[in-house]
Amino acid sequence: MAKAFDTNVILRDDLLELRPLTEADREGLYQAASDPRTWEQHPARHRAQREVFEPYFDFLLNAGGTLVACRRVDGVILGCSRFYPVVDQPDQWGIGFTFLGCAYWGGAWNRRMKALMVGHVLASRSAVWLHIAPDNMRSQIASERVGAVWQYDADLDLGTGPAPYKCYTITAESWEKATGTPI
Repeated sequence: MAKAFDTNVILRDDLLELRPLTEADREGLYQAASDPRTWEQHPARHRAQREVFEPYFDFLLNAGGTLVACRRVDGVILGCSRFYPVVDQPDQWGIGFTFLGCAYWGGAWNRRMKALMVGHVLASRSAVWLHIAPDNMRSQIASERVGAVWQYDADLDLGTGPAPYKCYTITAESWEKATGTPI
């Protein structure tokens, strides 16, 4: 029998809060997404444009499992990420649909966000899955820096239509080896 997995959670550390996405987050998340550099290596390269962002937001809101990332000190929205069931791995969960505004690149924000979400998945699963577009080198490199290990390539429908993905896993061991900290 499949173990239950709760995607409706609030995850926090001393600087970051991840909480379920709501309609009230639409403008704040758009502000975080509105720099075209955010989407340069993403298949949806025009997502910084409001008319492209709006259907994406609607998808995230309706699909469930999406957590908005906020600075704890002032509630400013930095980006978001989503828990989703892995279609080709029964009873497994992935983290994806992740982005951070450009002002939060290159620092600890992505690692903090991944640590909270990976820790939540690993509390009930042996691994967490990441599915990354083959051309998105920025995400592949960032994921490998926190312990992601490539498993295989696949064409999958993660809710937005079939697309090719590089499929990675992170385990507690791979996270600790890459980051030097236990999850």
